[in-house]
Amino acid sequence: MKRLLIPQVFRVARSRNKSFMGIILVSMLLVAPLFGIIAPAVSTRTRQKSIERLVVPQSKRTVLYSPYKRLLDVTISATALLVLLPLLAIIAIAIKLDSRGPVIFTQERAGSKCRAKNGVNTWEVQPFRIFKFRTMYQNADQSLHQAHIRAYTSGTLEKNDTDSPFKLTHDPRITRVGQILRKTSLDELPQLFNVLRGEMSIVGPRPVPMYEYAEYKAWHKERLAALPGITGLWQVKGRCLVNFDEQVRLDIDYVRHQSLAMDLKLILMTVPAVLNGHGAG
Repeated sequence: MKRLLIPQVFRVARSRNKSFMGIILVSMLLVAPLFGIIAPAVSTRTRQKSIERLVVPQSKRTVLYSPYKRLLDVTISATALLVLLPLLAIIAIAIKLDSRGPVIFTQERAGSKCRAKNGVNTWEVQPFRIFKFRTMYQNADQSLHQAHIRAYTSGTLEKNDTDSPFKLTHDPRITRVGQILRKTSLDELPQLFNVLRGEMSIVGPRPVPMYEYAEYKAWHKERLAALPGITGLWQVKGRCLVNFDEQVRLDIDYVRHQSLAMDLKLILMTVPAVLNGHGAG
C-alpha cells in the first residue's frame, strides 16, 4: 500500500504545482530506502544467490564483537541521518536544480554475508544495491570508469600529476554539484541507509562495483571477508594515493585484525581525512 501511495502523491503534486517537486523528491529520498529496512529489499538483485564462498583466516575477535559492531553501526547511522536531515534535503534540491535525473544513484556492488557452517565462518560474496547522491549526468557512460578500473587492478594505470595519482581525473561525466559532493565525500551520505539495512558497516573495506570484482585475483578476494564500509583503512590512509595491490593489503589487514577499538579509531581518523580532502574528488 505504501509503495503505491508515494508515486500517486508525486503525480498529484506535479500536476498541481511544480514548486512542490523538490519537497516531494526529498521526501522520497529520505523515506523510500526505509522500505528496505521494514520490507524485503528494494531490488530483487540483492536477493541473488551467493557468487562465491570464502573461507579465510579470522582475527581473534571476541564473541561479542559482531553484535557490538552492529549496535555501533545502527546507533551512528540512525543518529547521523536525523542530525543531517536538513543537509540531505539541501543536497537533494541542489542536485535537482543542477542537472536532470534522479537525486539518488544506485549501483550493484560486491558485498558479503557471514554464514556459520559446521563450525566454520564462511563469507558469501553477494551483490547489493548501494545508495549515493548522483554526481554524474543522467545515463553517463560507465565504460570510461570500467577501463580505468581494468588498468588500475592490472597495475598498468599511469599516475596523474595531481594529489590523487590513481584517481580518474578530468571526468566529463561529473556535474558541477557533483564535483563539490565528491571533493567533500558528501555523495556517500546515503550509504547510511545501506548500513541500517545491514548491507554495509560504518567501518569496512570499500564496496566495489561488480566489474571491479570480476578483475580480482584469488588473493584479492580476502578483502571481501567483512561487511563493506563507508570508511576504513584504505579510505583513511591510502585513498587514491596507493596502487591497487597496496589498497587490497590495507583492506586485508583490517579483515584480519578488526576490533571495536580499531573501528572507533578509524571513525575518529575519518573526520580529519575528509576535511583534508586528499584522495577525494
